[in-house]
Amino acid sequence: MKLTKAQYDEIAQFLGHVQPTRQSLRKLKEKFPSQSQSTLLSIFSQEYQKQIKRTHAKHHTAEAVETYYQRYLNGVMKNAAAPVLLELANEMDFAPSLMARIVLERFLQEQEQAIPSKTLINSMLRDPSQIPDGVLANQIYQCTVNDCCYGPLVDCIKHAIGHEHEVLLREMLLEKNLSFIAEDQLRAKGYDKTPDFILEVPVAVEGHIIHWIESKASFGDESSHQAYLQDQFWSYWNRFGPGLVIYWYGFIEELDCHRERGILLKDCFPTDIVTLRHSMAQR
Repeated sequence: MKLTKAQYDEIAQFLGHVQPTRQSLRKLKEKFPSQSQSTLLSIFSQEYQKQIKRTHAKHHTAEAVETYYQRYLNGVMKNAAAPVLLELANEMDFAPSLMARIVLERFLQEQEQAIPSKTLINSMLRDPSQIPDGVLANQIYQCTVNDCCYGPLVDCIKHAIGHEHEVLLREMLLEKNLSFIAEDQLRAKGYDKTPDFILEVPVAVEGHIIHWIESKASFGDESSHQAYLQDQFWSYWNRFGPGLVIYWYGFIEELDCHRERGILLKDCFPTDIVTLRHSMAQR
């Protein structure tokens, strides 16, 4: 689903005035019933991540960390069964999984008398049963399952959705009898930055030659698309020639402005693919 910049800005403005909860997501769907739910969910997640990045530093000062930790200790002392960490995260307008990480790291520092490794913290966040304090383990678990934008559970879901769309794209290419080299094959040959699929024989889409296709299971907003252009798409273009990016959950129409230079945007698999065989048959 493609949106104009004005339509996208209206959605983003609405999200700027609500908390990142599942209730807010329902309100978003009610406010914009004509937009696809998957598109709204992707925008919801991306806008929240931008907000978290803007405020990330203030939550990690030594003073803030100590305040959060003491409030956690006082809260569970009064009622260990209450969702103390989750409520603290909501009050501070911070992602529950990130609040859980701050408190867990502070707890481990106190236990080990040393700064814990990221590997240990990530392992405990993925599996709270490893945490040597049952109350904290339960609090961490509550934060993880109630966070709709961050944390190990969300990471697994995003990874699965991304893989699902890559498999879908592979099946569509096979259905069209298009020969391709997949990303894992390219990596095995020593390439570092590679698109999901390189076409062994280029095709034409809407009058544009396509050498490669990249699958993105997200909405293409301005900031994410500019980052992808810089980190990925122009590198692909420089090495493999012009290509196609599929944003399965839509994108801002005005971003599709590099067609003549060789990067085409679509929100679905193209139906009007012209192959070399078709061209020769027409002649």
